[in-house]
Amino acid sequence: MKTVLFDLDGTLLDTERIYQKNWQIAAKEAGYDLAPEVFLEFRSLASEFARIKMREYIEDDDGYDRIRDLRIALMAKEMAVREIPVKEGAAEALALLRENGYDTAVVTASLQETAEDYLTRAGLRSSLDRIVSAHMVKHGKPAPDVYRFACETIGVLPADTFAVEDAPGGVISAADAGCRVIMVPDLSEPDDALRARLAFRADNLMAAARFILGQ
Repeated sequence: MKTVLFDLDGTLLDTERIYQKNWQIAAKEAGYDLAPEVFLEFRSLASEFARIKMREYIEDDDGYDRIRDLRIALMAKEMAVREIPVKEGAAEALALLRENGYDTAVVTASLQETAEDYLTRAGLRSSLDRIVSAHMVKHGKPAPDVYRFACETIGVLPADTFAVEDAPGGVISAADAGCRVIMVPDLSEPDDALRARLAFRADNLMAAARFILGQ
């Protein structure tokens, strides 16, 4: 079975910038003065790891949860009324892969119901065979659990599977699961250590799809 697993936010959907904005607003509302760059480190980071990371910047043990809860509320309010932004070439890349016999799925840190809602409203849900959420496993990204679970659920070996990601946490998760990882950078480029984990760095989703078809 030929399978490609896609991250959601920042990869198929151009929503990571919205998350970043609301992380910053939430931190200010919670009383913390944090540089915008700080929140780049929280992309695709499960709460268990994010709490530890946040302690590098604030001393409060419950600071991360206070900020996250505010961010969740802000995101829910904004995303309920706005159009879901799609990354360039997402629909075309999914169509090309499916035309060539690939199964396609989403592997996301988001709740499954959130992913279902966003993808349906974005017009992409029918181009994906399934959605796998990190909330289905014990440890979220950057742990490899969710990608391993996705491969087990689909019935494919990670080594025979491509994973398309945009951020370090997702790349590490997929690579440590044994998938062949393609990075389509969104808000930051990979450093040398991250590049060593990649099968390919693509400028956009269509370039990623063409690379996959060429393998």
